[in-house]
Amino acid sequence: MTQIERYIFRIALGAFLSCLVGLTGVIWVTQALRELDLITAKGQTLLIFLLITGLSLPALLTVIAPVALFMAVVHALNKLNGDSELIVMSAAGVSPRRLMRPFLTLALVVSLGVGFLTIQVMPSSFQELRDLLTRVRGDFIANVVREGQFTSLDNGITFHFRERSGNGSLLGIFMQDRREAGRTVVYLAERGQIVDLDGQSYLVLEKGSVHRQQPDSRDSSIITFERYAVDLAAFTPPDTDTVYKPRERSTAQLLFPNANDGYYKLTKGRFRAELHERLTAWLYPLALALIAFAALGDPRTTRQGRGLAIAGAIAAVVALRIAGFAASGAAVRSAGAVVAMYAAPLLAIAISVVVAFHGTRVRAFNAGLAAQLRRMAAGLARPRLRHG
Repeated sequence: MTQIERYIFRIALGAFLSCLVGLTGVIWVTQALRELDLITAKGQTLLIFLLITGLSLPALLTVIAPVALFMAVVHALNKLNGDSELIVMSAAGVSPRRLMRPFLTLALVVSLGVGFLTIQVMPSSFQELRDLLTRVRGDFIANVVREGQFTSLDNGITFHFRERSGNGSLLGIFMQDRREAGRTVVYLAERGQIVDLDGQSYLVLEKGSVHRQQPDSRDSSIITFERYAVDLAAFTPPDTDTVYKPRERSTAQLLFPNANDGYYKLTKGRFRAELHERLTAWLYPLALALIAFAALGDPRTTRQGRGLAIAGAIAAVVALRIAGFAASGAAVRSAGAVVAMYAAPLLAIAISVVVAFHGTRVRAFNAGLAAQLRRMAAGLARPRLRHG
């Protein structure tokens, strides 16, 4: 790139990074606030909280990066025009093709990044997030029971504790086990602590008693204890195979799905739509950057407002994203709609290139057409005035 192109590239790159970091930070914070329940109510560590919220970043980046690029191109062109640099470049013979080159270079870099995230990183992060949430939900004590409440499970266990102490111990524990028909076992303890031993989790009860009611009898036995360990495996349902959604599966699994998979048979459309969403995601940064350049790439004096051009560019971006979402939704129901998923960004790119390179001719044609329509309207209105 020439010195002028490097200068424009630095302006656009700085604006892009600022927008990307700012938008990602704001949206990530809003997402993270929704997961604070992991710490406040479910007793998870800060590391688990950061890991869960961090695994959502690749998906956020794929959505935010094209928008940040669009904002960066608009900012850079506005700055160049506001400082009269676009006018000077145009007077010096800098062609639209040469002016577009630094923006197109940045757009290609962002497109490659978005493509890598959507095809490789994002499915892996979604799968890891699913596995992590499954493990978190499997922690009965941390995620199911609530302080001061009686919690009943489907397998016949009822659990209650009065409060949680500062070191994580449970105080005032009551547990009723009715898994065996006709037999009830009640555990009472002053405190309890979760202990991991050889890959198994146990609830170690201290200073309590076990009340056992014999089958078909009202007689019961009471055993007091200083320490008593309860295997927490009894609290959780048996393990089942995790069925990953299309967005949680690798791109290779979407390209070559298992035809005998029951879930795939029921949701073929979702597999198809997810695959082509990943393959078309990299086109949107290019489309949005070219839309911004087509709207604002021509030099204008400070007296000529650019607000209408910016509004038109924003409207075009919104229309493009709506068309993309509509095509993706239609692809779930029909394989023919896949063509529309590619056609929407490619058509936006083609129209933007035509406007960027031949904008003067297009605007002259539109102005001439508008003038012709005004003359025709005036000619139709004149006889009516005479008749009146």
